[in-house]
Amino acid sequence: MSSSPFDAHLHVRGESQFIDDRLVPAGTLHAAVLTSPVARGRLLALDGTAALAAPGVRSLLTARDIPGENQIGGILPDEVLLAGAELDFIGQPVALIAADSAAEARSAVSLIRLEYEEEPPLLDAREAARRGEFIQPPRVFTLGDVESAWSRCDVILEGRADSGGQEHLYLETQGALAWPEEQGGIKLISATQSPTTVQRIVARVLGLPMHKIEVDVLRLGGAFGGKEDQATAWAAMAALAAFHLHRPIKLVLRRHEDMRWTGKRHPYSSDYKIGLTRAGKILAWEVTYYQNAGAAADLSPAILDRTLFHATNCYAIPNLRATGLCCRTNLPPNTAFRGFGGPQAMFVLEAAIDQAAQRLGLPAAQIQAANLLDEGYEFPCGQRAHNAQARRCWQELEQRCRPAERRQAIDRFNAGHDELKKGMAIMPICFGISFTNTMLNQANALVHIYNDGSVGVSTGAVEMGQGVHEKLRAIAARCLGIRIERIRIESTNTTRNANTSATAASTGADMNGHAVRIACEVLLARLRPFIARLAGLDQEGLVTIRREQIQAGERLLPYTWEKLIAAAWAARISLSAHGHYATPGLHFDRVTNKGEAFAYHVYGAALVEATIDTLRGTCRFDAVRIVHDAGCSLNPGIDRGQVEGALLQGLGWMTLEEVLHDDKGRLLTDSMTTYKVPDLFFTPGEVELHWLERSEGGNGPFRSKAIGEPPLMYGIGGWFALLDALRAARPGLELPYISPMTHERLLMALHTGETAG
Repeated sequence: MSSSPFDAHLHVRGESQFIDDRLVPAGTLHAAVLTSPVARGRLLALDGTAALAAPGVRSLLTARDIPGENQIGGILPDEVLLAGAELDFIGQPVALIAADSAAEARSAVSLIRLEYEEEPPLLDAREAARRGEFIQPPRVFTLGDVESAWSRCDVILEGRADSGGQEHLYLETQGALAWPEEQGGIKLISATQSPTTVQRIVARVLGLPMHKIEVDVLRLGGAFGGKEDQATAWAAMAALAAFHLHRPIKLVLRRHEDMRWTGKRHPYSSDYKIGLTRAGKILAWEVTYYQNAGAAADLSPAILDRTLFHATNCYAIPNLRATGLCCRTNLPPNTAFRGFGGPQAMFVLEAAIDQAAQRLGLPAAQIQAANLLDEGYEFPCGQRAHNAQARRCWQELEQRCRPAERRQAIDRFNAGHDELKKGMAIMPICFGISFTNTMLNQANALVHIYNDGSVGVSTGAVEMGQGVHEKLRAIAARCLGIRIERIRIESTNTTRNANTSATAASTGADMNGHAVRIACEVLLARLRPFIARLAGLDQEGLVTIRREQIQAGERLLPYTWEKLIAAAWAARISLSAHGHYATPGLHFDRVTNKGEAFAYHVYGAALVEATIDTLRGTCRFDAVRIVHDAGCSLNPGIDRGQVEGALLQGLGWMTLEEVLHDDKGRLLTDSMTTYKVPDLFFTPGEVELHWLERSEGGNGPFRSKAIGEPPLMYGIGGWFALLDALRAARPGLELPYISPMTHERLLMALHTGETAG
């Protein structure tokens, strides 16, 4: 049997299908959206007369046309689908046009006349906090007694750190295709990481039960968190039009629309206070995070929680107070992005460690190493570190990559060069794996063995380029003892798999893989007694299937996999099974902020080396050397790609990718000409990846560990490597801790000693 195509092959051939590649049903109409032109104001009137008279236009829909509830908020009910009287951000949907073609729909949108009163927008998180504009009450995590700890500190430092937003820039923009079905149902093909969320919100908007809404996802052209909740609005609008017009509706955003109208990684501004001994041991850590949530909650409360969970990164800090402020502003609601609030917390702590190193006259790496957590450390949430690998990752990095020798080589280079200067930094990480909302830590799988021996697997996992489907194929093949070529992963569908969690938080392969394993075990439990009867055995425990060879004890049975399955089907044995998995041991009390929040933690350490051109302000990353804890990897090739991709995305966030708005709330970086992302020429000259040897493994299938999010944090080391190079060029330079470290900021720091704010 030849290998069935999987995503990598389809991508290379250009055969992968996304929403824009689907053949649309006959009679499909196309939708375009009118959005708010102001960041804050009141809508007084809407005149759609000219638009409705335009060629090809079939309908104009506003909030008045919503038959159910005009509410798409997930965590909090604070976001309408279509604006009513209040305008809260530029890009907020106000009305929907359906027309015979996309061009006609967009042309008609421009004919709608709005009358509104504009008000000064609120764009800064700190200003929002001063005005008391919060999405939720402040969140506070504590550990030990931070107030009494200050008196034991030899050095106490205070400072501020700011990290910018980040555009998702997925290859496939937001979009959906909806069409009516019999009995008043709606079927959708949606570019979403969370089909169940789309199903639930569409049902709410249309006033229908969830069983009348079917959502199907074949794959996504990238997501990175930007399609976890933010895909929902566009699907709901397509469904609304299909509901009213009884016609299929296609709605796909253009690139500049997607960039202007959708939320980004949250910008954070943070105040900190750190207390240490003269030897560099951290005794106390106090931090306040000002999260710019945008105009509505979206996923911001959960993202802020993960920031607080990661307030100490991989360091054993005994006394802590971390306060998180979820600040409401007049920007598009910001949302999930790879790392989900963890990177913002880690950047602040690394900034404080750098400041402490400068004050104490110690290498930052010395302070980092002195504070690495060990087994049994109590995290801010009260969970104890189990199978802690932070120190082992650091030690293996030292053994393999010899940072002391690299430092000497960099110092020699800098002594002999004026125009070019090199720098380096080490970035250790510790990242918790699970949804911070305990109820989301569940998954289900449906496995069919067809009577020809082929196998179909359905789960809630969404394939978005991360290779989760290939991992699920491998898990099913390994569990059943058959070749991977026999396994097909079906599209993610709410009818086949109900009540699923989003593919996010690095849990996709973990939870869905375990659900597949459980379903396969159910099938094997049915097949083994049947095989035992065929072999004339009394004990089914002696039956095994390995490499498609069926054994009873030491005896090889004369059955191929195909013949076995055909015989089982003829004997009326059920060859379909459902598996449900709930991550064990998780609980978290949001009143005390204590509990077992994560199934396990992922550890690692990266050595980043960079060179800056002191005349031009440009930079390059010479090498990144990583020791990463992947447990017992399910697929080292996929995992390597995930590490390298996450690293590059993290370096982009820290150095190139700058999201800018004007004082009216208009996005200035709304195209590829104004928003810089890593490309081939930005890629580090060398990426050296080592898997942590003799890892204790994780709680994923077959002792694997999640891979998607944790490596992004290695990119933070890039910012500090550039800072190190700057100090080689300008000894004694003190810069504000503001990311990204763009070429502009580099040049200004080199020639003025300041950076652009």
